Amino acid sequence: MIYESRVYHAMPGRLPDLLARFQNTTLAMWEKYDIHQVAFFTTVVGESNNDLSYLLAWESMAERELKWNAFQADPDWIAARTATEQNGQIVESISNSFLAPTAFSALR
Repeated sequence: MIYESRVYHAMPGRLPDLLARFQNTTLAMWEKYDIHQVAFFTTVVGESNNDLSYLLAWESMAERELKWNAFQADPDWIAARTATEQNGQIVESISNSFLAPTAFSALR
């Protein structure tokens, strides 16, 4: 099992729109592609309170590539993402990393 850590750096003032997009649109699309989220977090104290962080669980990098690429290319997702940005860009940038749990991790 590997975990993907993703951090979305929202445009100033657009974090509520980003949260709404995940809650109302993205999660349903992920269900369609059997993409498993572990947790979502907003930043209380840190570099920016405009950040949304989350973890995804994958069986392998091959599974990730297959499912993530299909999700990203889905015309319904593209249309929904475009619709949520009618009032301007929501995400300034995205950073991600892939993590493997240690032998002593509670999360495996």
